[in-house]
Amino acid sequence: MHVDRERLRRDITETGAFGAIETDEGHGRTVLTGSEADRDAREYLVDALEAAGMDVRVDPVGNVAGRWVPDGADPDAGAVALGSHLDSVPRGGIFDGPLGVFGALEAVRAIRASDREPLRPLEVVSFTEEEGGRFGIGTLGSSVAAGDRSAEAALALEDDEGESLADRLSAIGFRGEDRLAPAAWDAWLELHVEQGTRLEAADASVGVVDAITGITNCRVVIEGTADHAGATPMDERTDALVAAGAFVQRVSEAASAIATEHPAAVATVGDHVVEPNVRNVIPGRVTMELDIRGVTGESIDELVDRIRAALGDVARAHSVEASLDRFRDDGPTEMTGRCVAAATDAADAVGLDARRFHSAAMHDTANVARVTDAGLLFAPSEGGVSHTPREWTDWDDCAAATRALAGAAARLAGTEPT
Repeated sequence: MHVDRERLRRDITETGAFGAIETDEGHGRTVLTGSEADRDAREYLVDALEAAGMDVRVDPVGNVAGRWVPDGADPDAGAVALGSHLDSVPRGGIFDGPLGVFGALEAVRAIRASDREPLRPLEVVSFTEEEGGRFGIGTLGSSVAAGDRSAEAALALEDDEGESLADRLSAIGFRGEDRLAPAAWDAWLELHVEQGTRLEAADASVGVVDAITGITNCRVVIEGTADHAGATPMDERTDALVAAGAFVQRVSEAASAIATEHPAAVATVGDHVVEPNVRNVIPGRVTMELDIRGVTGESIDELVDRIRAALGDVARAHSVEASLDRFRDDGPTEMTGRCVAAATDAADAVGLDARRFHSAAMHDTANVARVTDAGLLFAPSEGGVSHTPREWTDWDDCAAATRALAGAAARLAGTEPT
């Protein structure tokens, strides 16, 4: 099978022009769900799918799918679906998402142009609002398609200006009436940029993911006493921010200790609200949100337990009140063995060095994997940089990873690549 490197490059760069931003370095874009840039990117994809001979449908939350039923395939058989997303974070790069969508389309083109006929339909899919950049919930479209969230609940979500997802999709013409049902797919594959340096360090062409990290979020509130910054002696203060600083250090220490046995375990205190946040007032209250990740539920639970214990120690030492609310739990997701094997075998067949490891970032694949067999492939990221205009994956690497994707899809669809 032949992957057309230049066609793949053209699809990604032309899509990258929608929502393009001025930047001193790299190629940046901002494509928020329901924006004009999002409409343009979606319309470009629909045109490309139709030009490739695929039947296009759009579901109520704007998920887009193109379907090809080969002449020798059973139209009622579960499809092998491939894809990713087209939206971006504000001031993001051009590869995160579009490589997976147009790599999927190029893979289907390559299979279609080969002399082998798949026994199953193939679908190319672009999910809505993977990044959560406008409506605040990542992997939104795939969560609806997989049945984790109702379309009605998703459509009612509002952005910072009070506009709903329903309003924005209607405005750009992508609030559809068709249905996507990942539970009916035989298998799912996603190609994504690594967003890390493991492939680059190993000089490897393709990553084959065996598990996607779980994510737990906790909200911590520390209550001290707000008072005058000049008139309150140091030994009479109950400073919530000082206690918060000690707690942040303890979180880092707890994660480092867990990581000696579970290297994928990490914890970040990434959000702080200090009240009253006035220069001459001792902070009386600090609210923090934590991001805790790992590829086993046990490592995440142990890390949360250590963090909770550390918070109690800090509260006693600093005479403050403290609470921890574990408000989000998305468990780790293992990839399906036959999808991992198909990707590994496909890479080997075309002479690519494939490395297996976990994904430290969340992807639509985590939702799809709850209802059908799923696999995730990575292409190298230069310097590990992502979510910025400096994000870059060499075009040869894009094409190489797409060859592995095509081979894996062909195997899962019941045919071997030539």
